[in-house]
Amino acid sequence: MLFILITIIILIVWIIIGTTYFKLNPFFVLFVASISLGLSLEIHFTELLKLMFFGFSSTIQKIGLLIIFGTVIGKTLELTNATSSIANNIIMRFRKMPLQFKIGFIGYIISIPVFCDAAFIILSKTIKSISIKSKIPLKSIGVALSTGLFAPHVLVPPTPGPLAAASNLKLENFSLLIVIGSVLAFFLVIIGSTFSYLIYNKSGFDTNLFYDQKNKKKFPSLSESIVPIIVPVILISIGTFFGNLNILKNLDYLFGFLSKPSFALFVGVILSFRLTKFNSEIGFKYCIKSGLISAFPIVLITGMGGTLGLIMQNIPLEDFINVGSFDFSLVLLVPFFISSVFKTVQGSSTVAIITTSTIIYPLLGSLGLDNEIDKIWTILSIGVGSMTVSHTNDSYFWIVSEMTGISAKKALKYHTTGTLIQGIAGIVFILIGYKLTSLANFI
Repeated sequence: MLFILITIIILIVWIIIGTTYFKLNPFFVLFVASISLGLSLEIHFTELLKLMFFGFSSTIQKIGLLIIFGTVIGKTLELTNATSSIANNIIMRFRKMPLQFKIGFIGYIISIPVFCDAAFIILSKTIKSISIKSKIPLKSIGVALSTGLFAPHVLVPPTPGPLAAASNLKLENFSLLIVIGSVLAFFLVIIGSTFSYLIYNKSGFDTNLFYDQKNKKKFPSLSESIVPIIVPVILISIGTFFGNLNILKNLDYLFGFLSKPSFALFVGVILSFRLTKFNSEIGFKYCIKSGLISAFPIVLITGMGGTLGLIMQNIPLEDFINVGSFDFSLVLLVPFFISSVFKTVQGSSTVAIITTSTIIYPLLGSLGLDNEIDKIWTILSIGVGSMTVSHTNDSYFWIVSEMTGISAKKALKYHTTGTLIQGIAGIVFILIGYKLTSLANFI
């Protein structure tokens, strides 16, 4: 047992050093970790290769299409200026709302299909223009956007982190994860927006100065822009709602089919292609190609994460756990802490989520987290842990710093502090939700 424990520690160190110091691709780092762990467990090499192939293929089979569809939607929104249209319309329509909350809400909507780093780059010119015209410091608006984008990125599928965690933890109810993750992410966006508002709380400005009438025809309308995002969410939510109520039994099959995340996101992809009319230089084929190029490395990394997770299932980690030593009302602090350590040390939220979920899965039974709703709370605790904290070894940190033009020192003061506050608030919300659902199940 001691040898296995030492091996796990070495693998954790290897994942951290390989992705940070040596700057190796996470796919290669996880591949080496999988091989090394399998050999240390004395798994025959032929059997190890079979396990690796099965772990990789089963993970891709489960979440590969979700990642691809989500990436294609995001790329299409980006290429057709739909993201800018969403930002413009939110700023124009919610005139009485403090500006930082508008920016945070923009991040929340756009980050569901568009990865947070890419979305921040896309919207950087927009927030610079807003900062100049509103005379609100870019540090305040930048933090509102960075925290608004970050929460959905680590909590709401189809982003790869929560998808990979759901696959590694063998979660069946993807739909409920999306619904609960979306609600939690919304609260955390409010937390981030509040923090950015406190940085500079003078937020009024003439929205007409921002809106560019000349470019109006080049942008899709808000309804056209948001439909590819909102329709899949509605389909998934309807299926979850009716499924949990056990009503309309004659339509269970129909609702079950329509609410499948893969089908719902496919509908979103089809709807997004309607936006290509706003950019004559592209067509739906180009959007598919761009989405596939962006999705390919992500699919490889998440697939290899599934491989490592399958091999780790051969480790009797529960033998190391003394069930009596846990306060089960606080048991979700375990995945939160592990994920936050990975995030803080090596920088990547996705790698932190994938690695933590592979470690936690064999422990679910011992921790009393092996039913569906508890798995969802576990995934979300891993997600908020992977927010805590974004600093200098995180590529997203440097994107926020460079695209806003603020120094690394100020980025640490504002962006890093914002992600810390979101992470702490997130785990508090999760512990409350876990306690309430546990009481409901008890009653």
